[in-house]
Amino acid sequence: AGNLIPGMRIDGMKVLSVREGMKAAKEYVSTGNGPLFLEFSTYRYRGHSISDPGTTYRTRDEIKEVRATRDPINQVKDLLVDHCGVTDEDFGAIEQGIRDDVATACARAKASKP
Repeated sequence: AGNLIPGMRIDGMKVLSVREGMKAAKEYVSTGNGPLFLEFSTYRYRGHSISDPGTTYRTRDEIKEVRATRDPINQVKDLLVDHCGVTDEDFGAIEQGIRDDVATACARAKASKP
């Protein structure tokens, strides 16, 4: 008895909550307090596998609602627009850069020897 590991529950759909939760967790364990259990609450837009469409236990409307109101990528975009003045053109350039990076990495992986 008395060997319980403390823990934190973090909303994994909120990027800033994850950042702050991880800062607190790092501080806790870095100062010699021992281990810390972390639970991240998230939402899967798809099922568990190819054979699981993910709609037998929830409706398509629920999935659309979560995507529209709690999607982490959209939340970050909204924060950048509201607080940093990022424009649609800026996002277009960022997204194109990401696509280019992924295409380059895929081409490099395909060209490499196994």
